[in-house]
Amino acid sequence: MINFKSPDSSRALPPVQMIALIDILFILLSFFMAMFLHFNFESELGISVPQASSSVEAKTAFQEIVINIQRDGTVVINEKKIANDELESLLMKTAQIYPGQSVVVRADEKTYHEYVVRVLDACAKAKIWNISFATTREK
Repeated sequence: MINFKSPDSSRALPPVQMIALIDILFILLSFFMAMFLHFNFESELGISVPQASSSVEAKTAFQEIVINIQRDGTVVINEKKIANDELESLLMKTAQIYPGQSVVVRADEKTYHEYVVRVLDACAKAKIWNISFATTREK
């Protein structure tokens, strides 16, 4: 006699839940967009740091403060322009909370030395000694 039953291997596959996949893709997309914005805002300030042949790419520390000095001497931290006295008070408060605070100075290559010294003086008044300068590698 002929068996008209379908074999077990030809059963219909379970349906794919597209809603859950779309939710996961949306969460991943928003995560990567947020990380891109978080790590990219420092490069949008229009500061071109000087080149050095011995520069080494360093990993950013968790609590380091990045101080940007533009060509005209404007100091920018976290996309906010800060006056010199505000910078001193901010660094003093931070150094009290985090004694081993690190600071990265990103000065434009055309910035006058006077503006960099002002920032270094503010770091010294706050007793912050872990200071590094941002450079790019020579090509």
